Amino acid sequence: MRGFGSSRAELFAELDKPKLTPLPDQPYAFARWKRCRLAPDYHVEVDGHWYSAPYRLIGELVDARIDDRTVEIFHKGQRIASHARAPNRRGHTTIADHMPSAHRRYGKWTPAAVIAAGERIGPSTAAFFQAVIDARPHPEQGFRTCLGILALVKSYGAD
Repeated sequence: MRGFGSSRAELFAELDKPKLTPLPDQPYAFARWKRCRLAPDYHVEVDGHWYSAPYRLIGELVDARIDDRTVEIFHKGQRIASHARAPNRRGHTTIADHMPSAHRRYGKWTPAAVIAAGERIGPSTAAFFQAVIDARPHPEQGFRTCLGILALVKSYGAD
């Protein structure tokens, strides 16, 4: 440093220190990116778990930003969805606003609501709905059968 005519500390104070900016408020968070195509069920797969995005973008290429706590989905640089990172694999994380209105109505069905709809047709229909729901490992798996019978009422009447 003799050739410079000053110490390292003096050079730092003169050249580098004025150009330093304060550190960010939050620590650096590592994130990775994945390019995905939005599936017909309006979800993208990230590490074995499925996250929803607006259904209007089905078939479009989107980018998923994945960090330790969140999964963010971007379309053409605009963030379209943000989800808390799910700890489990083989599951779905769905925001109701991402669903078409017909799916939202179906998502609000509960076993009690299906059986109550059968009760409006008649007691035998309600008993059948109860048997169908009880026969499945998950009650929701019997909804399609029950909803099919409810659709027959529109064509043929409750009698």
